[in-house]
Amino acid sequence: SSPQPPCRLDPSARKPPDRLIGQWPETATRRPTRSSTISPTCPTARKARSFAVVTRENLARTIRWQRVGFDALGCPFYAALSNELTHDLETDGPVTRLLLPYADASFEAAYVLRLLGGVHRMALAGDAPALAAHFPSTGGDGDAQAAMAAMRELLADPPAEILDALTRPPQTNEVGRSVALLSGLLVVADETRLPIRAREMGASAGLNSRCDSYWYEQDGMGWGRPQSRVRFVNLWNRGAPPFSAPLDIVDRRACDRDPIDATRPEGALTLLSYVWPEPPERFARAREAIAHATHVPVTIDRADVRDWLPTQLRERHPGQALVVFHSVFWQYLDADIRATLRAHLADAGREATPDAPLAWLRLEPNAENYVPAELRLTTWDGSPGTGRARLLATTGFHGGPIDWLAGASA
Repeated sequence: SSPQPPCRLDPSARKPPDRLIGQWPETATRRPTRSSTISPTCPTARKARSFAVVTRENLARTIRWQRVGFDALGCPFYAALSNELTHDLETDGPVTRLLLPYADASFEAAYVLRLLGGVHRMALAGDAPALAAHFPSTGGDGDAQAAMAAMRELLADPPAEILDALTRPPQTNEVGRSVALLSGLLVVADETRLPIRAREMGASAGLNSRCDSYWYEQDGMGWGRPQSRVRFVNLWNRGAPPFSAPLDIVDRRACDRDPIDATRPEGALTLLSYVWPEPPERFARAREAIAHATHVPVTIDRADVRDWLPTQLRERHPGQALVVFHSVFWQYLDADIRATLRAHLADAGREATPDAPLAWLRLEPNAENYVPAELRLTTWDGSPGTGRARLLATTGFHGGPIDWLAGASA
């Protein structure tokens, strides 16, 4: 999933920053020429040039940080493409001119990922065969330099698909996070012995709301649908979740400000476009999860989480546990919204009973160092000491190995 991804997106995030290159208006992707009415030696021009330099430095920093992420998470093609973006910046290429208006946006706004998502979508859809010849996800050769040449040609006159992609925060809906989320749900089921009503905030297409329809296995013990082609095997270290727990999700619902319907071709293409072309197993897993979505319906409300959550918390069903959960979502909310949601959860928790408990499950970045992602669980059931958070596990943002720490206090 940033000016916030959907269900957490500040509406202003879809607008270019007000401070564009040198303050020039609607053609902000084009620097003024010598024929401008502003003298190149006047203070206004000097200030504008200085600002343009700072803007380029900001963009270069964003690209470098993004490249670190590509390297760390196993996508050498995008890492190499980031190097090509840096070269394009140095030569004032068409890709740079497209990104410069957003150079002062925060790293979390993910404009580099927005651009790459739009380009990837065109390659996947067959609308940019010159790009598809080099993207690993479309059977290409992985030649980043050649891919960049095709991008420069494509973006010299940016197509509408690319301009639209720049207005939309990425929605990866990483299904690899289901490993941690399902582990937490197993803990809730094991402790409450009750069926579960699952409520996901910031769900995108709801692939993780369907986490109980995949297969999970550790050292010969497993849980889920054995026939599922979305499989997670031997990923837990230092222990494993209670696979014997009676987990039964009897009702599921989610929210997002801009939900994607994974059961429709357009929605499926959008989701895949945001998945990095490498590692190949991650891309293949996402494709399988999207294909499986038609078999497990999920209601995803188009709503602001501040309005949606209180409504869900007011519904009490004796004999069922309510689990509110999210993944890589909380970081995109401002402090006031986080405080509001915490207050709603705490208020509802005070009304919880052993027969109708409440759980808050979340997979979010480490508060101090960002990595690793931490799986935390808070439960309320009216008993003494209720409402304390526990650190269950740590893992990566795209799934992968998970260190099982259930029982530690946090």
